Amino acid sequence: MDGPILQVDRLSRRFGAVRAVDGVSFAMAAGTITGLIGPNGAGKSTLFSLIAGALRPDGGDISFEGRSIAGLTPDRIFRAGLARTFQIPRPFPRMTVLENVMLAPLHQSGERFWNNWIRGGAVAREERAARERAMELLRLTRLAEHANALAGQISGGQQKLLELARVLIVEPRLLLLDEPAAGVNPKLLETMLETISALHRRGITFLIIEHNIDVVMQMCRPIVVMARGQIIFEGEPDGVRRDARVLDAYLGDVVP
Repeated sequence: MDGPILQVDRLSRRFGAVRAVDGVSFAMAAGTITGLIGPNGAGKSTLFSLIAGALRPDGGDISFEGRSIAGLTPDRIFRAGLARTFQIPRPFPRMTVLENVMLAPLHQSGERFWNNWIRGGAVAREERAARERAMELLRLTRLAEHANALAGQISGGQQKLLELARVLIVEPRLLLLDEPAAGVNPKLLETMLETISALHRRGITFLIIEHNIDVVMQMCRPIVVMARGQIIFEGEPDGVRRDARVLDAYLGDVVP
């Protein structure tokens, strides 16, 4: 596509006297893995919630694939092809792993109850296709052997992989990942990073909040740094460790 896949322009959001996001502007090229880092309280999660529609901005604009999405509801943004995961996974714990993934497909005939009588064949075909697609994604995220386990009984790291599989079933073009490495053991972290790389090769663009700097430096080009609600750095990983504003934000030193 021509132009950036995501354009954020002078975006702002207050909570009382606190400017959680304060005039933020940046653009993301399609096909990139962009890292979003910053100290606690920098405004990263608020920015994610504004982009994904969970919060309405006080000012500014957000464009996805050239169309404004500022203020749209999360379901409309999701249907447009922009999806997000959360730092703390939110599966349906009493449903199986496979059932959790199969919940996501949109606009199926079975959503209208009368179609189960008058278009039973179409409903059955769509359900088979959804099941096959869900199993493909569970194999991709290495959860296939847990397909029939209750989602509440798998580990926290596996739940993060499950959440990723759930949003992938609708084939998003831009994925916002909130702390994918947090609380994940080294083996599952390797699986997570391999999955992200595989999806990236398939053409999905990523914006990733992550506190694990090693992961950010390994995967992300470019890196955006936030502090006190504003962007203080955009660029390649080599520049992050040398930038005085970034060091000041993380270490609290006074940098002239």
